[in-house]
Amino acid sequence: TEWGLWTFPLLRQILRKSAKEAIMEQKSEQANNTKKLKNTFLLMYWSRSLDKLLAWRSAQAMLFNQPLVFDMSYESNMSRQELENTVSQLMEVEGCNRRATEPYHLHFCNLQPDGAYKKELLKRYGAETWDRLLITSTDRQHVDLFPRERLVYLTADSPNVLRTFDHSKVYIIGAMVDRSIQSGLSLANAKRLKLATARLPLDEFLYWEIGAKNLTLDQMIRIMLTFKDTGKWEEALNFVPKRKHDGFHQQHTQKEIINNRVRGAKNHWSQTTETMQTFLPLFVKCEYEENNAYLSQQKSWWRFGACSLGETRGLLFL
Repeated sequence: TEWGLWTFPLLRQILRKSAKEAIMEQKSEQANNTKKLKNTFLLMYWSRSLDKLLAWRSAQAMLFNQPLVFDMSYESNMSRQELENTVSQLMEVEGCNRRATEPYHLHFCNLQPDGAYKKELLKRYGAETWDRLLITSTDRQHVDLFPRERLVYLTADSPNVLRTFDHSKVYIIGAMVDRSIQSGLSLANAKRLKLATARLPLDEFLYWEIGAKNLTLDQMIRIMLTFKDTGKWEEALNFVPKRKHDGFHQQHTQKEIINNRVRGAKNHWSQTTETMQTFLPLFVKCEYEENNAYLSQQKSWWRFGACSLGETRGLLFL
């Protein structure tokens, strides 16, 4: 009975404590779930607001902004794999342009309804999403949509350099991948249509090392967006892959100056070392000979002194 009197209050205490702990855990779980729901709601709200903002910018671009044309007439010059890579790059182009502060009004010209380009785009986007994209896609040529004097075909084979950005022009980019580009293909196409051509000033700004001066479509859209916003090739050409060049000419000139200074210091030190190696033995030899002469002179004086002292002593004894 004494054991029972002590046991029951202790059990009640343990049960109350465990019940309180269970209630506290349940409350903390509910609070965490509520917090997660709030965060999810905010993220959903932010995502929807951002989508609306980007859609509004794209709609504004279709009405007021500068057009940028992608020429889709090269599907016969590419393999199936190359065409799929091109479509992947075009999707990146559309997304990058949509997220830009001042997007272009994108035009996909020469896009045939039953062509391989259109089929692959519909396969990737889906018919509903493709119809909602705020771009202009047409099977007509760019020369039928814009005045010929406003069109400038951007091609790496052009002899003309694009030095300044002209907001009144409509720039055209050939929708091709690097591996499928044939030398002079886009230039020949532009000449056939009697269009002005230009190339990016890669040689004028970059110390090019290896590879052809052809860029991917997503690199081109980033370069053209930055150049339109800033008007500075130094900023726009930062999107050229670093593996293709060894920096800007200015940076390379600074490297050469530093290397020349280091090389000059090394040459000066080597010349100093050679001079020391040449004249140091002679100097040591002269010092050695002078020391020997001095010692011999001291010895002769010592002998003379000793002799004089002996003579003096002899005279004293006499």
